[in-house]
Amino acid sequence: MKDRKFITVILYLVILAVAFTWLLQIFNPGLTNLTYSQVVELFQEEQVRAFSAREGQLTLQLYAPYNGSTTLTVPLSDVEAFRREIWDLVQDQSASGVLESYDFPPDAQPSPYDYVFPLILAGLAVLLVWFFLMSRINNAGGNPMANFGRARAGMGLSDGEKVTFDDVAGADEEKAELQEVVDFLRNPDKFTKIGAKVPHGLLLVGPPGTGKTLLARAVAGEAGVEFLSISGSDFVEMYVGVGASRVRDLFDQAKKVAPAIVFIDEIDAVGRKRGAGLGGGHDEREQTLNQLLVEMDGFGKNEGVIVLAATNRPDILDSALLRPGRFDRQIYVGVPDAKGREDILKVHARGKRLDDSVDLKTIAMATSGFTGADLSNLLNEAAILAAREGRPALNMQDLNDAMMKILAGPEKRSRVIRKEDLRLTAIHEAGHAVAMHSLPTHSPVRQISIIPRGKALGMTWSWPQEDSQHLTRNQMFESIVGLLGGRVAEALFLQDISTGASNDIDRASKLARDMVARYGMCQRLGTVSYTSDDEVFLGRDYEKTKSYSEEVAGIIDQEVKAVIDQAYEKCKAILTRDGEKLRQVAEFLLKNETMTGAQFAACMEGRPIPEADSIAMLTPPPEEA
Repeated sequence: MKDRKFITVILYLVILAVAFTWLLQIFNPGLTNLTYSQVVELFQEEQVRAFSAREGQLTLQLYAPYNGSTTLTVPLSDVEAFRREIWDLVQDQSASGVLESYDFPPDAQPSPYDYVFPLILAGLAVLLVWFFLMSRINNAGGNPMANFGRARAGMGLSDGEKVTFDDVAGADEEKAELQEVVDFLRNPDKFTKIGAKVPHGLLLVGPPGTGKTLLARAVAGEAGVEFLSISGSDFVEMYVGVGASRVRDLFDQAKKVAPAIVFIDEIDAVGRKRGAGLGGGHDEREQTLNQLLVEMDGFGKNEGVIVLAATNRPDILDSALLRPGRFDRQIYVGVPDAKGREDILKVHARGKRLDDSVDLKTIAMATSGFTGADLSNLLNEAAILAAREGRPALNMQDLNDAMMKILAGPEKRSRVIRKEDLRLTAIHEAGHAVAMHSLPTHSPVRQISIIPRGKALGMTWSWPQEDSQHLTRNQMFESIVGLLGGRVAEALFLQDISTGASNDIDRASKLARDMVARYGMCQRLGTVSYTSDDEVFLGRDYEKTKSYSEEVAGIIDQEVKAVIDQAYEKCKAILTRDGEKLRQVAEFLLKNETMTGAQFAACMEGRPIPEADSIAMLTPPPEEA
């Protein structure tokens, strides 16, 4: 497209050049191409018999032919400048008789029109070019000034693909809530006859990747109405008033095509609490939020317009935005359970070639805590690995490798590691595994590896077999014991400790502090929470005083240390008792680099160690197989 425009401009320039040359030929026939210095040279050599300088032309009568002619006509742009240049020479040659006659126009002052008229012509030319460009921009619909206050809302689905509730899995209750909105848009009389009103707005709340945006798209696909989607950040501009203008324009567009659904993704970008933050509020964001509040539930009516919004930060939204009449319902979209994960895997597996060995139910059981986005990414990474190896379909091995890559990063087999560091890593990871195995409530060990992945030199994977909605005090305490297994093993079997346990200590300390200060699991402090689940909102919470005294803070620190010390002693007792098995696990790791859950269980039970299972992460533990 750009090449065509460039060729058109070049063509226009060529046509103008040809036309200009043609006009010169018409209005100035017989002109001789002589330079100004050549004309002066003819006078100096006394070759000019007579001349006449008038009307932009200089006509010379010569003694001898010049270029085959004794009469030359030369264009002369400035007669007065030529008069000043040649006047003394003309007077001398006229007195000596060389110059027989000459004709200059009268020495008159130039008219003001001589200057004004060209300026007027130049101004008209600029205006014509301006009007031409503006008309082209307006016709193309790209006038930035006219569209600056308009909402850049996408009409319909951005990729043109219709999404329905069949494409959303693992959210049955959420779909049931949204089905009411679909029914109202399809058959409003069913509700209005008994006086029911459709909710003004529905807020989808949940962790990232749980399918909030997909649910909104499915509502639009099921209802068969117009779907206007926009991001919360699209309202915010550096100029005050632009965001409010875009909110008005968005709802004006929705009213014109009603019934319609307006979907605002990441609404926390514009719906943040007003008047909060260091240094005062953000005037542009507050005006935008005020306009949104008025449009959703003000003096005007928005019949047939339903607002859907999504956020993973409901704690920072303004309370006026969350009240009934604006967002009447908050629908929590959480992490799916095992059945939901299996259904999600079936949806994302539709366009992929799966080997007969792939068992989606087994994958769902082994991926506790995964969101819909995580499961989609797992299948995609497995497909990439299968394509890299040239296989026509992905198998369980690909899924196992993809899961390990997602959880810990790719293997770094090319890294050169000292034997001492390898032994330390083997002892460290064996300590984790042996401690976890001896804890009744701890998740079973799936795999142990001393192959570097990501930032870690080795890893011990333990993955629950079933989803759990709660954590008991004993489970949290035994998790701390398992986390300290690496540090305790280093101290017992290497008589030294390293920095490799830093992340384990951080996680163990956080768990212990949560037990004491958040969940009321400390007998000395009682059933009292001394922390908040809300994240710090700078400006609102920066200078908030603690809800407990310094004396209580000291007790919390003492109790946290007591929990860690108790867990350390219990872990020390386990590893001292099973020291020989820990050495066997470490030696096996030094020889084979990786140990599966089945091999580890056989070693701990004194049975012969079986061959390695290549899909250890997706294989149930032996006792539950």
